[in-house]
Amino acid sequence: MRTLGPDRLPVLARGFSLLGSGGGGTTTLLELMAAQVLDGPVALHDVDEVEPRTPCVAIGFAGSTYLLGERVPPPDAFAPLLAAAERWTGVRAPAVCAMEGAGLNGLTPLLLVGDRMLVDADLMGRALPGIDQLSLLVDAVPGAIVVADTGGGVMLVDSSRAGDAESLVRSSVIRAGGAGAVLVAGFTVGDLSVHGIPGTYTRALTLGAADVVTDDLAEARMLGSGRVSALDAVPDDAFARSVELVGDDGALLRLVARSEFLAVTRDGETIAASPEILVAIDSVSGDVLQVDAVTLARHVRIVALAAPRWWSASAERLAHVVPEAYGLRGLEVGR
Repeated sequence: MRTLGPDRLPVLARGFSLLGSGGGGTTTLLELMAAQVLDGPVALHDVDEVEPRTPCVAIGFAGSTYLLGERVPPPDAFAPLLAAAERWTGVRAPAVCAMEGAGLNGLTPLLLVGDRMLVDADLMGRALPGIDQLSLLVDAVPGAIVVADTGGGVMLVDSSRAGDAESLVRSSVIRAGGAGAVLVAGFTVGDLSVHGIPGTYTRALTLGAADVVTDDLAEARMLGSGRVSALDAVPDDAFARSVELVGDDGALLRLVARSEFLAVTRDGETIAASPEILVAIDSVSGDVLQVDAVTLARHVRIVALAAPRWWSASAERLAHVVPEAYGLRGLEVGR
């Protein structure tokens, strides 16, 4: 067990921004909300330090992260969801972890640490756009349920099909006005050791404290740097965009993105792709950039961080996060 104090929030936030792969939302709002909750150090528990049968919940926000900044969620945004989950499962979960260990959602569990243990794990290991990409749902863990805000009520999904949760939660988010709270329940801390991604907070702290564009962090792989020369739509995909950069070494770099960066090509050859975590960093300020912040004439460095090993443990899991899962074909590494 380690402790995590308010003074570590900026480091933790930068680490989760890096794990966002260009998505996940900026962390400023949750930093401010967490700072109001953390009046001192809190314990950060490794998965294997907690009794495996301990019930746990995972929380996060879904929908537009920009809307969250305009309609700041109340401090008790998860209270109705927790109440519904407890009625359905019949138990109160004394532990909490992140639903998505990246961007603003990496910090969201800190809102519940007043009366719950903070577990160092999440259900994605990076930013991903789909509820059907939650590890518990990918593995179809029995008993796992999803509860979502509807903007006045809650909706609960108990289904063995991950697609049900994705479509119904998406509908709830729309009913809630484009953004809302989401909670996953019906699992234990022991389930996280097999069906979750342990150590996400530890990784975020390590990333946030290091300089990812130097040798200070061994896992960072420099893919290139250059100035953005073009922003183009991707044919046959209204939700995707292509960012072209004239590389400092003369190469033509291309970032393919949806809500996160999904692939990087160099002179037409794919050199990195999801689930590897692709990061664009402003060369002048050092800011970690969201997809829509990579704008014309901006000079950026592109870095790859290792994908969470959970996703590559089986072909079935991997199929949920490669570019082809988003309908983007021909972006396998080496092509």
